[in-house]
Amino acid sequence: MRPRPSPPVKPRTETLAPSAAIRALALAIVLVASALVLAGCEAGYIARAAYEEGCLLWRRKPIDTVLARGDLSLEVRTRLETVLKVRQFANDRLGLNVGGSYISIAEVDKGAIAWVVMAAPRDSLEPYTWWFPIVGRIPYRGYFNKDRAEAEAAEMEQRGYDTMVRPAVAFSSLGFFNDPLLSNLLRLSRVELAGVIIHELFHRTYFLASDVMFDESAATYVGSAGAVKFFEATEGPGSADAEAARGVLDADLKFAHFLNGEAARLVELYKSGLPHAEILKRREVIFASINADYAQLKPHLSGLERFDLDKEPLNNAVLINYLIYFHDLDAFAKLDQIYGGNLHDTIKAIIALAESDTENPFAPIERATRVGPLRAAAQDGESQSTPAAAPAPAPGAKSTGP
Repeated sequence: MRPRPSPPVKPRTETLAPSAAIRALALAIVLVASALVLAGCEAGYIARAAYEEGCLLWRRKPIDTVLARGDLSLEVRTRLETVLKVRQFANDRLGLNVGGSYISIAEVDKGAIAWVVMAAPRDSLEPYTWWFPIVGRIPYRGYFNKDRAEAEAAEMEQRGYDTMVRPAVAFSSLGFFNDPLLSNLLRLSRVELAGVIIHELFHRTYFLASDVMFDESAATYVGSAGAVKFFEATEGPGSADAEAARGVLDADLKFAHFLNGEAARLVELYKSGLPHAEILKRREVIFASINADYAQLKPHLSGLERFDLDKEPLNNAVLINYLIYFHDLDAFAKLDQIYGGNLHDTIKAIIALAESDTENPFAPIERATRVGPLRAAAQDGESQSTPAAAPAPAPGAKSTGP
């Protein structure tokens, strides 16, 4: 396992030109004003989110300006330089929509920038969802105040739902703004930082409304695989960072396989037709088994030691939180193999295949691993008005299915 880096000293930075900050804030206000028309009773909540986003944009400082200082610690300087190199790599080699993101930094005075509430019925792994403008229905609701998040969770508990409140340390504005690097991310190792940046840039490039599980799982794979490609290209395949990045990707795949298997046990119970009270009783046995099983797996997961699934009290909301980010990663990995490890083309294929069946985007990707991406997109495209075209696989590549 990679050691956790100690929090670096925050860099002192210069501010953006006032006109640039004002333009950014004005854009935020226009976007949110439009959202308020659609949101009705959510107006106050969205206005608060707009205020917090505006504050982040106002505090942006150019990373190049920060790097010009002579008193930066080596740790901070190295991470800031890594961010600029990663975003350039993501643009040039991965084809991601980088725009003006991550050329600036915004200081935040805490590890979490928001607190996320999740909920689910006690006899189902289908998440409770909230509707928001632009992104559609999503299985969580964010707050910038922990007490408000916990109050929301308590209300959902009273309504009979399992709940979870977790911190969020990064986010993407999906390309509406040029996201800054948040200073709390400087606590991460360079390998973790590269993965987070590429993960968020994938969201900026592609976001399928109302399907967060697909969005996050695809970004998880692209982020981890992208970090591997970055360090192999910049430091060499045999470098320590490239090896660490491959370890993280391997851990992601192992963890995803573990989660899918454990979730299947719960789904079988929830669909058993047993009395509700009996289901709740038996699920506790499965939860305890999941804790024990993860304790055996955890030592073999590089980069995922931050997860405490072996100690964490489990419920459906907790498990859904993990499943959202690690669903069917093996399908993305198999697709990547079909493209000969060319992640640029794999990303194009992921997007094209998802667009060929937006109601069930995992289906064409799984089919592509059996029959090839071009045929999979064509088959699903029969029900779409304008099917997207997946790139041709690598020469000599074969599907991985029977």
